[in-house]
Amino acid sequence: MTNDQKALILATVPILKEHGVLLTTHFYSRMFKHNPELKNMFNMANQQTGKQQTALAMAVLAYAENIADPSVLLPVVDRIGQKHISLDIRPEHYAIVGNHLLASIGEVLGDAATTEILDAWKTAYNQLAALMSGHEATLYMDQVLKPNGWTGWRLFNVGQKTMESAEICSFYLYPADGGKVPHHKPGQYISIKLFLPQLNMAQIRQYSISSAPNDDYYRISVKRETGASIDINGMISNQLHDAITEGKQVELTSPAGNFTLPDNLDVPLMFISGGVGITPFMSMVDHLAQKGTKQPITWLHGCRNESVHAFKQNINELATNHANFNQHVFYDVTSPENTAENIYDGHLNISKIDDLQHHPKTRYYICGPSFFIQKQFNDLKESGINTDNIFFEEFGPNILQLN
Repeated sequence: MTNDQKALILATVPILKEHGVLLTTHFYSRMFKHNPELKNMFNMANQQTGKQQTALAMAVLAYAENIADPSVLLPVVDRIGQKHISLDIRPEHYAIVGNHLLASIGEVLGDAATTEILDAWKTAYNQLAALMSGHEATLYMDQVLKPNGWTGWRLFNVGQKTMESAEICSFYLYPADGGKVPHHKPGQYISIKLFLPQLNMAQIRQYSISSAPNDDYYRISVKRETGASIDINGMISNQLHDAITEGKQVELTSPAGNFTLPDNLDVPLMFISGGVGITPFMSMVDHLAQKGTKQPITWLHGCRNESVHAFKQNINELATNHANFNQHVFYDVTSPENTAENIYDGHLNISKIDDLQHHPKTRYYICGPSFFIQKQFNDLKESGINTDNIFFEEFGPNILQLN
């Protein structure tokens, strides 16, 4: 890009701050009108709530603000790239998106979209597409180079369904071709594609792998959604519960995601989970237990009550068998039988744990609903924890800006 073009991109930053969501909303509407087949690839629940439009607006704004040096966005590029390979997004999709995004800029800005501005954004988008596609090509290559690795969609058999709580069911997924699976990094997710009769289209959703790495299967643990108004994400989860029985087949992409434990990590860890946010941590702690880690592990978990506390027995066994493992559990509503010292009444609040230890090198991992992540992050920060040591996984489009 020329310096003049970069200046033009920077000049559009105030417009993006004020009208970014309007632009991205127009973009998605335009793209789905002209390319309706992409509805099978995009999460339509996040379209309905506006989360995807907001996430894209924030990403476009961040790119514009850093147009002079896009390399500072590499952590974001990796997070988005991980999501893209889980959806099997390829370079040809960038061409479609670019066509509609540039057209949307012209249509939303109207007379303000001069030829010079449109040319600058075309150059900027092509630069971003090349950056993303190049990074994703590396990620795809990494997948196929792993033992038993693959890219794209692969058929799996549902070998076993196990209820982990009153509302969370685990699905054990084995390759339909009889082969093996590549080891995932604890904390990663897989994408699953299901046909939703209610929408008459396929939908894709990501679920954290809740099992330790192994050669034979992946396990996902899915919460049943209840209530009068269930969104499309809930429909997908409930479709798994109701229609995907043992022996059925589903399509998966390879494990992806960067909310993971670094290799050879040798520092104290604290996991903080809310509800179904427990799932990636099951993979992590099982993996650490198998490795025989000697570092202290502390797990704080919050959920509505004991009946919906998934993997409770498994975690109790870990705590019993490993002297360095401690847990603290918060129930919104406790029962008279909940008399253990490590069970607390109310929402998860680290200030209620008198003997909670914060080692100087502890790494903190948070997973759960966005409001839960926000509170735990702020509470840790107010406790003097260096935010560089706090990591979180937000289910759905990433719209939290905390670090």
